[in-house]
Amino acid sequence: MKLHICAIGRLRAGPEKALIDDYLDRAGKTGRALGLGPASVSEAEDKKGGGMPAEAALLERMIPDGAAIVAMDERGKLMTSPDFADQLARWRDDGIRDAAFLIGGADGLDPALRARADLTLSFGKMVWPHMLARAMLAEQLYRATTILSGSPYHRT
Repeated sequence: MKLHICAIGRLRAGPEKALIDDYLDRAGKTGRALGLGPASVSEAEDKKGGGMPAEAALLERMIPDGAAIVAMDERGKLMTSPDFADQLARWRDDGIRDAAFLIGGADGLDPALRARADLTLSFGKMVWPHMLARAMLAEQLYRATTILSGSPYHRT
C-alpha cells in the first residue's frame, strides 16, 4: 500500500523538509517488506485565494482512486501508535492500494472533504503548524512500519 501525504502549502528546503524526507525514506525502506510504501508528499498552493473549497479541489486531485482517505484534523480521533499501525495493516490486508493523508491550509480541511474521509485523525487538541504536522505524520508512518516489523524503534 502506497502512503501519500497530500498537503496544502509548499515546503522549502530546510530542517523540516530534511526531517520529513528522512522519515519517509526510512518508512519506505522498512515498509517495503511489509507491503507498505513508498511514502511520498504531494503539495499544492491555492494561489487564487479560493479558501477551503479551492484547497479541497486541489487535494482531491492528489488522492489516488480507491485510496483510504485520512483527514488530519484536531477534531479527529486520538490513536496510539500501535493502533495507527494496526489500521494501516488492516487497510493493506483488505487490498487497499493507497492511503492518502490530507493536511489542509491555514483554515484546515473543507468540511465536505473531511466528511469523505475513512478516518479523521488528530495529533491532539492543540493546533500544529502544517510543517510540523507533516513531520509528525512522517515519523508516525515510519513508527508504524517499525511496529509492524517488530523493530525495537517503538518501545511501549
